[in-house]
Amino acid sequence: MSNKELHRLPVIQAVIEKRLRRRDAASQLDLTERQVQRLMNRYRESGAVGLTNARRGQPGTHRIDDALHCQILTLLRENYVGFGPTLAVEKLQERHGIAVSVETLRCWMIADGLWIPHARRQPRIYQPRQRRDCLGELIQIDGSHHDWFEGRAPKCCLLVYIDDATGRLMHLRFCQSESAFDYMMATRNYIDKHGKPVAFYSDKHAVFRVSQAETRRTGMTQFGRALHDLNIDLICA
Repeated sequence: MSNKELHRLPVIQAVIEKRLRRRDAASQLDLTERQVQRLMNRYRESGAVGLTNARRGQPGTHRIDDALHCQILTLLRENYVGFGPTLAVEKLQERHGIAVSVETLRCWMIADGLWIPHARRQPRIYQPRQRRDCLGELIQIDGSHHDWFEGRAPKCCLLVYIDDATGRLMHLRFCQSESAFDYMMATRNYIDKHGKPVAFYSDKHAVFRVSQAETRRTGMTQFGRALHDLNIDLICA
């Protein structure tokens, strides 16, 4: 019996023994008098067992049929390997006319090994990159958008050139946006002052890397072509 049912037992016994009025019992148990009368009748027929939930341990009334459960898992294994629960629900509804909640499908996929929750996934292990040995050999470049002038001028972008070997700031340039033209101007100023590096190390911004996946291997951006002409490698993190 649950704690709630154990709490009901002495109250119902007191009503049956006429030590407590049915109205007062209903108030204590937060029930109606009719519900208290039903509990009294069940107690007289079956004793304390009559106060327990009769449906405990039985399948729920909204439980999905086992055959449909197996059909859904079979469709997921054959057609949607690697799909997350949300996308899988959309495909089941769109292509097969099967409606199921995301959370229900998530529980099924976890139990069947088709989906691993993010909390249980092993963290990715990245091989640490060793710093270069010489000053000016590899230069890290990036842009940072910020209110650099604290409201005294419009927000802008700061282009930063950092030496990989020493972590020293080599060159800075304020500009309106992180564009290819501004990177070219900043790079020209850097080369005039420090000479050519072996390579630049950047993120995957559209200035450095072609956005279209089909031409990413062979295509080059304007900034990439300029570095290629200068015989400077570009490494995208």
